[in-house]
Amino acid sequence: MEFDGALLVTEAWINGQQAGRHAGGFARFRFDVTNLLRQGDNTLVLRVDNAPDAAVAPLAGDYTLSGGLYRKVRLVATSDLHFDMLDYGGPGVYFKPYAISHETASLAWTARVRNDRDRSARAVVTTRLRDAGQRIVASARKTVELPPRSAVEIDLQAVLPAPHLWQGTSDPYLYTSEAELAEEGGAGASLRDRLSFAAGIRDIRLDPERGLLLNGASYRVHGVNVHQTSLPGKGIAASDADIDADYRILSELGVTGLRYAHYQHPQRGYDLSDRAGWLVWTELPLTAAVNGSDDFLANSTQQLRELVRQNSNHPSVMLWGLGNEIYQSDAASARVLAKLQQIAHEEDPSRPTAYANCCAPIDGPQASHTDAVASNVYFGWYDGQFADLGPFLDANRTRRPATALAISEYGAGASALQQEDPPRRPQPGGRWHPEQYQALYHEAAWPQLAARPWLWASFVWVGFDFASAGRNEGDTPGFNDKGLVSFDRTIRKDAYFWYQANWATQPMAYITSRRHALRTQAATQVKVYSNQASARLRLNGVDLGQRPVAGHIATWQVELAEGANRLQVSAGGAADSVEWTFRPAPPAR
Repeated sequence: MEFDGALLVTEAWINGQQAGRHAGGFARFRFDVTNLLRQGDNTLVLRVDNAPDAAVAPLAGDYTLSGGLYRKVRLVATSDLHFDMLDYGGPGVYFKPYAISHETASLAWTARVRNDRDRSARAVVTTRLRDAGQRIVASARKTVELPPRSAVEIDLQAVLPAPHLWQGTSDPYLYTSEAELAEEGGAGASLRDRLSFAAGIRDIRLDPERGLLLNGASYRVHGVNVHQTSLPGKGIAASDADIDADYRILSELGVTGLRYAHYQHPQRGYDLSDRAGWLVWTELPLTAAVNGSDDFLANSTQQLRELVRQNSNHPSVMLWGLGNEIYQSDAASARVLAKLQQIAHEEDPSRPTAYANCCAPIDGPQASHTDAVASNVYFGWYDGQFADLGPFLDANRTRRPATALAISEYGAGASALQQEDPPRRPQPGGRWHPEQYQALYHEAAWPQLAARPWLWASFVWVGFDFASAGRNEGDTPGFNDKGLVSFDRTIRKDAYFWYQANWATQPMAYITSRRHALRTQAATQVKVYSNQASARLRLNGVDLGQRPVAGHIATWQVELAEGANRLQVSAGGAADSVEWTFRPAPPAR
């Protein structure tokens, strides 16, 4: 039985006998039910419990932990000789290219083969790499003896001359990796198992001076944090079509990377990132708090092995995140983070680890374990001023000159239902979060990040509004409204188009404050985001002239006519329009 995800602890019984127990809400897991099945009807009983468990991460966090079977469940039948399906939910075959250059790449596969028989067997493992035209460009073969009732690891090697590298969004080239398991016998070899998956060849390094290096060249990773797709009426039980729709919105935004908050995401997301050329930070659900017990450490280690083995074949995965905003600084947190760092490098020495630091010094104990460190900062929202971001980053660099640094979270809340122009600074925990303030926040933040190319990544918090049961702010209790897109995906807030103007290559123009449609002052500023050199505005058909787009913004001061007003902007091949109504405010009494 294969479960793609169930929150939080799952137990299964077949015909009254326990088939297995799994603790952890976000990874794929499997139970071998072969010996529990009988001819005819069988009874399956599942119990899934999302109650807090001191031994299971996450212990806390600013997001709602839903419960139940929210991803797919399936029955999988195999031969009694097969690639291992009980390897922490992994595929059983792992592709590990190394020594990568434009001239050559060394290819390695590790295959775990399981023999479920009571006698030994002789088998042949063959691996192949096919290019996009399905031509075999590299292969390896090895014959092995498989002891009874055991799993064996087989390593295979090949060399690929002139590899077509996976180059991020400009050229996310994918090969196909194949593996076959055949049993040798008197009549020749008989195929017992086969699997294939998309594979990319790329080299990723994090450098304190040059940022992220993709295949030796500096590569700017900018994007958003995303929780797994969650929608009204469905919650996190999202379909592949729902996930695809979210990723189309992100593609139109122009991201080059994503941070998967704060746990393993559905495989569909990793597959789409592979194809799009996006670089992914994927992480453990080690948020806010840790427990120093042996049971908690064992579960965290299990979830890390699941994360790595299920996702290491994805070229989009650039690193493993080991924790986020752990507020305690004690022996328990040090023990857990140090052990996870060790396990991560044992599991996958090819990728760095990272920690998302908040509310503690960049050189403090929590941020001292991983290879790279990023910061969660909200200057101008929770504390400080917009302009504090750049000096904060420079100070961090001074304190950690040998460490690759990034921004893992930055953002501000916004309700598309709340309009105030110009906006006053809102209370983060208050009920008034005008859309315009979020836009001003990001207009100030992004230039400070863009001016520091030594940052290896920056991620807006957050792509989509999401459920957070402990919050009571903005227009709806129980939600974090820092998304660039509304929870129901029907509204892309002004700040979304600010980033589209900065990141996307498709010509675009967007008139801001469009939902501030009822005006009480005739004199108003019209602000346009665009990635074109200049823009032209028309008000009620009257040409108000062309303006240069400076820093992706063009503005006009206009006088609205009483009643309906139509504004139209054109910029290069892009255009946008809005309608505002001007009704003079009644005189004060």
